Amino acid sequence: MTDSKYFTTTKKGEIFELKAELNSDKKEKKKEAVKKVIASMTVGKDVSALFPDVVNCMQTDNLELKKLVYLYLMNYAKSQPDMAIMAVNTFVKDCEDPNPLIRALAVRTMGCIRVDKITEYLCEPLRKCLKDEDPYVRKTAAVCVAKLHDINAQLVEDQGFLDTLKDLISDSNPMVVANAVAALSEIAESHPSSNLLDLNPQSINKLLTALNECTEWGQIFILDCLANYTPKDDREAQSICERVTPRLSHANSAVVLSAVKVLMKFMEMLSKDLDYYGTLLKKLAPPLVTLLSAEPELQYVALRNINLIVQKRPEILKHEMKVFFVKYNDPIYVKLEKLDIMIRLASQANIAQVLAELKEYATEVDVDFVRKAVRAIGRCAIKVEQSAERCVSTLLDLIQTKVNYVVQEAIVVIKDIFRKYPNKYESVIATLCENLDSLDEPEARAAMIWIVGEYAERIDNADELLESFLEGFHDESTQVQLQLLTAIVKLFLKKPTETQELVQQVLSLATQDSDNPDLRDRGYIYWRLLSTDPVAAKEVVLAEKPLISEETDLIEPTLLDELICYIGTLASVYHKPPSAFVEGGRGVVHKSLPPRTASSESTESPETAPAGAPPGEQLDVIPTQGDLLGDLLNLDLGPPVSGPPLATSSVQMGAVDLLGGGLDSLIGAPNFVAPPAAAVPANLGAPMGSGLSDLFDLTSSVGTLSGSYVAPKAVWLPAMKAKGLEISGTFTRQVGSITMDLQLTNKALQVMTDFAIQFNRNSFGLAPAAPLQVHAPLSPNQTVEISLPLNTVGSVMKMEPLNNLQVAVKNNIDVFYFSTLYPLHILFVEDGKMDRQMFLATWKDIPNENEAQFQIRDCPLNAEAVSSRLQSSNIFTVAKRNVEGQDMLYQSLKLTNGIWVLAELRIQPGNPNFTLSLKCRAPEVSQHVYQAYETILKN
Repeated sequence: MTDSKYFTTTKKGEIFELKAELNSDKKEKKKEAVKKVIASMTVGKDVSALFPDVVNCMQTDNLELKKLVYLYLMNYAKSQPDMAIMAVNTFVKDCEDPNPLIRALAVRTMGCIRVDKITEYLCEPLRKCLKDEDPYVRKTAAVCVAKLHDINAQLVEDQGFLDTLKDLISDSNPMVVANAVAALSEIAESHPSSNLLDLNPQSINKLLTALNECTEWGQIFILDCLANYTPKDDREAQSICERVTPRLSHANSAVVLSAVKVLMKFMEMLSKDLDYYGTLLKKLAPPLVTLLSAEPELQYVALRNINLIVQKRPEILKHEMKVFFVKYNDPIYVKLEKLDIMIRLASQANIAQVLAELKEYATEVDVDFVRKAVRAIGRCAIKVEQSAERCVSTLLDLIQTKVNYVVQEAIVVIKDIFRKYPNKYESVIATLCENLDSLDEPEARAAMIWIVGEYAERIDNADELLESFLEGFHDESTQVQLQLLTAIVKLFLKKPTETQELVQQVLSLATQDSDNPDLRDRGYIYWRLLSTDPVAAKEVVLAEKPLISEETDLIEPTLLDELICYIGTLASVYHKPPSAFVEGGRGVVHKSLPPRTASSESTESPETAPAGAPPGEQLDVIPTQGDLLGDLLNLDLGPPVSGPPLATSSVQMGAVDLLGGGLDSLIGAPNFVAPPAAAVPANLGAPMGSGLSDLFDLTSSVGTLSGSYVAPKAVWLPAMKAKGLEISGTFTRQVGSITMDLQLTNKALQVMTDFAIQFNRNSFGLAPAAPLQVHAPLSPNQTVEISLPLNTVGSVMKMEPLNNLQVAVKNNIDVFYFSTLYPLHILFVEDGKMDRQMFLATWKDIPNENEAQFQIRDCPLNAEAVSSRLQSSNIFTVAKRNVEGQDMLYQSLKLTNGIWVLAELRIQPGNPNFTLSLKCRAPEVSQHVYQAYETILKN
């Protein structure tokens, strides 16, 4: 008989009967009774009154009965915490049972009982199970630590369970390793600032060894953990890739995607010239193709991930176009996604194949799919110039079908083709005009009106065509009204004598009879332009338009890099970073790809960040061209003048783990007690003679003006991405205040007003100290220079990389976003000169593992010039010594949030290469301080 009998009792006094059965002496009867209780609980009946009787049944050797009782216990422990304590004794006993299954069951149930009163009793049994000789018990205990951490994080830390978990990463059993990694990852996710998974080459090696032997879900945990590691050089990256590659042939698609994520990330560090790089590209294609033979839901997830991969590295799948051809029985969501990827892979080599396929799709029955197929033909024309003519003739064939929605989509895309290839395909305008009457969708009507206005001189009856639209002006959508207004003004400027009445009519409709502010404003601008200066009106309205870009729907590079780090997760399906859709108190760490390195570089410059540092010591976060990077990092700053740094920012900085150490207390208190003596930096141990105190007379702590360098402005937001607004800028520090020097250029055809600016939370709390003041409207082709004062009292959130700044700029047209890197030396404050004794004591006190060494190459300056140039940017020389012919400069600087950085700079006269050693309580700052040194000394 099946278990359904337990769900079908209707006797009166059911609870009373169950109670009697639970207390029966017969084991079988007891088991039956517990099954009935669980059945009642499952269908939602309240059987909590039986708690003491069920708990009494725990004392049994029968594994099945024990499981049932534990199940009941998990469900009701929260509502009956006092009763649940009765069960603790049994847990403790079960954790020492000779049967490992019972020990594991006990520890698993303990983790599921979320009652504070009980958790402290469970620490001892859990500690024993973590060190149990049976791997099954250890792996269960590892997960239990993560559950316990969720209930009471402090308790887990106090009891030292986290250290035990870290030890389990070196366990001999791969499943234990996988569960330990899963538990630590889970805990680290809720505490992003803690460096729990302290990954180094040794622990990575252990994880890779376990990878081959654990279950599929264990492999996923390990691969996800590997993806958070940044190899120290390209050799290590290649070695990891070689050991992860076999996972690509796994049957579980989640394992495949996790492996792809690791490989995509580490490929950033491999040189494209390597043979291995080409081999890896070839190996990545087959597993991705295989994912497309799964069921539709899995296909969709795979396609969303492939979409990201193709945007980052199209060469992986460039020969696999055929697998993205649509099948007749694909669901619509799969079809649309395949279509998108086909366009991304379209090239001169395969365009004929793609167009034939797209033309076929345009005759399908699914309206949404047909529309997208027609759009795709237009996108092909814009992307592959050689195919434009073929695409246009294909579109004309489709227009001849007279299918309404096909015609409308075709007209929308032909408008874009005209924008990309002016004066090439205008012969088709006559065909388009024949279909005017059938257009009923706003986008198609607006596109047709744009074509008529733009090419009015080639269309004999342009005025009649536009007049026909004007009859129902107020019933049209805003998009059509705005387009109609512009088209008629264009027509008037081309044929003034014939269309005077028409233009007056449309201006009157747009300004006096309309309640839409956008339409009214545009109408008034045209009216004033035409009435005051028709020549200027002609220059503005009939200006030559920039060609449209090939790929308008690409994901912004910074976001794309972040999403590549989330392949195989929900973020890669939504194409949004987790911070955009994950709510709750968990800190979201922004991930990014590691910097690209080459072997030659890796041997020259020693690794600076700790091995387990999160990826992100790279500069590739700016959405515009690569040379912008150089400009940004060459920023050097104006003369510092003493002024107290704002204490507020250092207090707020507590939110992130950077705060690790202002030497002053966080609130900026100046009384610092020198710590006991320990190790001293090389050659500083000797008593500092009289010569040091007067080496620099820096009593005022005021930097000089000489040699201050400000980088040329770089384009931060190109006009193409901001509807005609181009923003260039740079950062300066002058007289103790930070400014962002901006240059706004209007490359659009309309006036821009109502400017405002906002910064996202960032590592050092940078925020505008005043609104963005653009005093007059910004006319087309006009440029304005603005200095925006900044302070460091904004909200703080640790960014990747540390000096990343995300900015939003608003005007009357839209809101635009961009990110840029600020050079760290704008944050070096004027009171950053440390007393010599304090310098010695502090250097000793900072642990040696926090010391990072760098090479500054090709700098022809001598020690005096170096010292004076650095001082102008608030890097102060505390002492100078000459040891065995080498000049040693000991320097200090202080950031706006109170963090001190100490430096030792070795200069060998005649050798243009310097050695820089940096010590800081927040070692993640060192890489950026080194970049500041390079920038200041080389410009």
